[in-house]
Amino acid sequence: MAFIQKDKPFSKRWFINYSMIIAGSFILASGFVLFVTPYKIVPGGVYGISIVLHWLLGTPVGLIALAFDIPLTIIGIRVLGPRFGVKTVLGFFLTAIFVDTLTWLYGAEPLVKGDALLSSIFGGVFIGLGLGLIFKAKATSGGTDIVAMMINKYTKIPLGHLMIIVDSAIVLVGLIAFRDWKIPLYSLIVIFVTGRVIDIVLQGISYDKTLFIISEKHNEIRDKIINDLRRGGTFLKGEGMFNQAEKTIIFTVVNRRELSMLREYVHQIDPKAFLTVINANEILGSGFKSLKEKVIEESL
Repeated sequence: MAFIQKDKPFSKRWFINYSMIIAGSFILASGFVLFVTPYKIVPGGVYGISIVLHWLLGTPVGLIALAFDIPLTIIGIRVLGPRFGVKTVLGFFLTAIFVDTLTWLYGAEPLVKGDALLSSIFGGVFIGLGLGLIFKAKATSGGTDIVAMMINKYTKIPLGHLMIIVDSAIVLVGLIAFRDWKIPLYSLIVIFVTGRVIDIVLQGISYDKTLFIISEKHNEIRDKIINDLRRGGTFLKGEGMFNQAEKTIIFTVVNRRELSMLREYVHQIDPKAFLTVINANEILGSGFKSLKEKVIEESL
């Protein structure tokens, strides 16, 4: 089974994806050079190991990361199959080149001197933004992600858990190497911020809310949604657990302003109503972004 997603050469999507990989690699490298490496922060991954070796042995961060990435990718292809294409290889090559080039041009001083906390936060923002762009281009970061995938193949431990375990082990290496408890604490901040920023880049920022409403006044609520808010929805049939009575559940999607209006209205007509509000990462369909537009956008 083929895992590599190929883009038609020189198509619009091809240019967009490779532009995102180049931009993402540069932003990622900037996060390491300007914020993370100067404070000996070890945010997991092969760059975490490279930063430790850099401070202990004086080795170049990018070159050492590349020395880990290449064999790990080759081993990963042999063990896992063709999951790592040209875009992934290009991504980690460019990141390594940008890291060492920026270090040579800018030097080893942090952008924000004397403030490791602020550097941890913005290091996480830069790294998350860079990785998010690389992931959005349907490439991967390689490195220790491949180690986690290989362990997952033979142990069936969830991949997310394995990635946390691997990165945590590397953070502990930083603690042992530098013997400073501030290092793993700052590193955890970088890892947390990185994860949140990646989610924002991949999923976007949405102000839409998904609502499930259980109320005896469902018809009045329906009229409010359709006539005042100009939204649609669906009646779902359910059964109460306690008395097994038949329930009508309203499923609808609104924005934050409409949520406030609807919540106040429901409270007025039925204070005993049950509302569940869920953040919606992406809404496609009538009244929101067109599903057709989304499919066309992804296929370009």
